[in-house]
Amino acid sequence: MVFRKTEEKDCPQVIALYQQAQSYFKEAGIDQWQNGYPNAETLAEDMAGGESYVLVDKETGEVLGTCFVSFEKEPDYDVIYEGSWQETEPYGVVHRVAVVSNRKGQGLAGQMIEYAAAMCLERGITSMRMDTHEDNRSMQRMLVKSGFVYRGIIYLGRDGAKRVAFEKIL
Repeated sequence: MVFRKTEEKDCPQVIALYQQAQSYFKEAGIDQWQNGYPNAETLAEDMAGGESYVLVDKETGEVLGTCFVSFEKEPDYDVIYEGSWQETEPYGVVHRVAVVSNRKGQGLAGQMIEYAAAMCLERGITSMRMDTHEDNRSMQRMLVKSGFVYRGIIYLGRDGAKRVAFEKIL
């Protein structure tokens, strides 16, 4: 496996991953990513900021997973309800985690989280934050398995959606 920044050639596969995740959420009755987000515009913005990454099968070149990794302050995390963050700034942020449908449950999301953690440590950052929909139990299980701890509730600035927030101390 190779974890690297998303390249232009990866875009169709990344968009397909977003669409697979959107379908999965819809079928599972999870009201996450059901409003057209994320999409090609989101991906273009992430790539322009150098914050879009892919997990690629070294032999086939297939994009198996994607995520957003940032070391910038996340405004949505400024206010947390029913809890608190353990660490202050700086922290790493991971968003938009998606894995190819036929490889779910094989630890690929966890691998991407570990790569992101290594990127944090290379920068001297010892805290990572993530959030997910309160009904997205599979992501919550993966977060706990990856060493994240539930910290409280946040609300997204783009649409006011409620999310459960997690933090991992590295």
